[in-house]
Amino acid sequence: MEANVRWTGVSGMSFLAETGSGHAVMMDGAPEGGGHNLAPRPMEMVLLGTGGCSAYDVVLILRKGKQDVRGCEVKLSAERADTEPKVFTKIHFHFLVTGRNLKANLVERAIALSHEKYCSASIMLGKTAEMTHSYEIIDDLGTPSEHERNTKAE
Repeated sequence: MEANVRWTGVSGMSFLAETGSGHAVMMDGAPEGGGHNLAPRPMEMVLLGTGGCSAYDVVLILRKGKQDVRGCEVKLSAERADTEPKVFTKIHFHFLVTGRNLKANLVERAIALSHEKYCSASIMLGKTAEMTHSYEIIDDLGTPSEHERNTKAE
């Protein structure tokens, strides 16, 4: 995996990050650190990436378990150390998993597997931060399933 991060100029603390897969994202600092608050902070990106990694796992595991998952949202709240290096010390993941007739034990298992085995980001951050998670299941009887949407499109 490769990435390139380039400072965009002397008048602030904005950086253009380019991934090895060809995508770009801006990052910026807080005004008190010389930034202009024009984009997410680098540590916010770390938290976002961790949430994305874990949500990806949960959806994939539920699909493989033949669960009719329709949506997955994860709200993260984190605390950081007061002194440098200001590493994450606590991260809480709250999953909102939407679907039809989802089994709570399978949702719980998918979240646990992500945190214990598959999500490299959360496992790595777990070396410095206390990781906790919770979830809610939202029954979605109104939205057609992927299969129903694909059948209607044909």
